[in-house]
Amino acid sequence: MENSNKISEVTEAFNLPGELKECIPYGNGHINDTYRLTCETPEGIRRYILQRMSRRIFKNPQELMENVSGVTSWLRKKIIENGGDPERETLTLLNSRENLPYFVDSTGDYWRIYLFIEGATCYEQVKDDNDFYQSAVAFGHFQRLLADYPAETLHETIKDFHNTPDRLKKFKKAVAEDVCGRAAAVQDEINFILEREELTRVLYDMQKDGRLPLRVTHNDTKLNNIMIDDKTGKAVCVIDLDTVMPGLAANDFGDSIRFGASTALEDERDLSKVSCNLHLFDVYAKGFIEGCGGALTELEIETLPLGAILMTFENGIRFLTDHLEGDHYFKIHREGHNLDRCRTQLTLVKDMQEKLPQMNEIIKKYK
Repeated sequence: MENSNKISEVTEAFNLPGELKECIPYGNGHINDTYRLTCETPEGIRRYILQRMSRRIFKNPQELMENVSGVTSWLRKKIIENGGDPERETLTLLNSRENLPYFVDSTGDYWRIYLFIEGATCYEQVKDDNDFYQSAVAFGHFQRLLADYPAETLHETIKDFHNTPDRLKKFKKAVAEDVCGRAAAVQDEINFILEREELTRVLYDMQKDGRLPLRVTHNDTKLNNIMIDDKTGKAVCVIDLDTVMPGLAANDFGDSIRFGASTALEDERDLSKVSCNLHLFDVYAKGFIEGCGGALTELEIETLPLGAILMTFENGIRFLTDHLEGDHYFKIHREGHNLDRCRTQLTLVKDMQEKLPQMNEIIKKYK
């Protein structure tokens, strides 16, 4: 728990209403430090989310907050136009006394405060098809509401995050340098990646030559970044906008499939358990395309299955690169953990490539 003096410094900077009654750690996030604040006001109890942004991951928090502020303001306007409730359907930032959407404390840490969204829950795992479908609708709807947002004005909060050719270049460097002497033992995995080198450029080149438009992408499209209404079971709000950047719609779709339609955990050692569940692919494709509501081009929709393959391939490359370099990026919990993760991703890539005709047919149903 934070020093109470620091919490007082931060909450005072945001001029919260009423009296602060409680500050407790909240959620399961691995990057930012998150707390739930409870304030007692004459109008009743009001709750907020307080977060300290990770300086380790996000090197320029001011740019990150420009992105979040711009996107949430845009979403707020669209939600009001559609007759919705902006305090439940998008994140609402509080400004500090200096009229900024963040505060820098006496030790240089960056903090922000959001309104707490009442009556809704984030789930770590898919319980049933409806959860997965609702997350798809929400991320598709996110695309629709932001379809006209000038994506090129957003900052890259993590440079080259989905620049797959650049990921491949870094992988080749890690293989050549072999600083941990691990390359000889993973030749099969290295060869698998190199045999598919051309795959890394397909979507990248389509965007560069103008066939695929830059979109506002979330870049962490897991179920736990959706708030689900406790009463209706419907998606309410997309949260965790720290990695909102310019990108491709297929990236957001693909990362959801990579994580949510896999039949195994990301670090499963028994590769016979690893495959892409086409039923779940169908569930997500239906929800995502419905949520997009016609905002995507025909070619963007056609490239969604390729996005699933590519995001899985990219993660496989990243895991193997980290294994070769000594496991300095992804946290590991056992020897060879990143290698296990790499192998599940590459197994999933192979399975998806074999199932690509069926995936394309599923997409055609919902175009």
